[in-house]
Amino acid sequence: MSNETDELIVVAHIVKVRGLRGEVVADLLTDFPDRFENLKSLIGISAEGSQRSLQIEEQWFHGRRLVLKFAGFDSIDEAKQLVDYDLAVSADERIELPSDSFYEWELVGCRVETIEGKSIGKVTGVMRTGGVEILTVVDEDERDRMIPMASDIVVEIDKNNKLIRIDPPEGLLEL
Repeated sequence: MSNETDELIVVAHIVKVRGLRGEVVADLLTDFPDRFENLKSLIGISAEGSQRSLQIEEQWFHGRRLVLKFAGFDSIDEAKQLVDYDLAVSADERIELPSDSFYEWELVGCRVETIEGKSIGKVTGVMRTGGVEILTVVDEDERDRMIPMASDIVVEIDKNNKLIRIDPPEGLLEL
């Protein structure tokens, strides 16, 4: 059964209200902050999974966060309803990436195996560390494994077949 949110890409997460006119502050979850320049609307997704269309009246950056003013949210109390919402665009609005780049959602669910074909597990997420990103992988024993996305370790990412091949240095899989 297909989940409706499969066709959505989350680009921000509302963390708090700001000001008296119903503005909200959102953490960016996209590598393309300039994508917001021409957006007229976003899809708000509540923690329970319900969706609503949000029309953007104003937006601006405040440091590394985005401040948004949505139509119909004109007070602090109204804006509070949106705190903890994810903000998404439809998949057909996504920015095409170069062939050697990936969206985090494209990697989640990929099988991970060594270049010899030994199964390591499935990707559950990508941790951003400020340096090399880390694949979080859960193996068949439900243990979490951390795989640095360094080019000498992650040697192949096959998005179409949902497969990532790694050449782990000695000791990495024993951690």
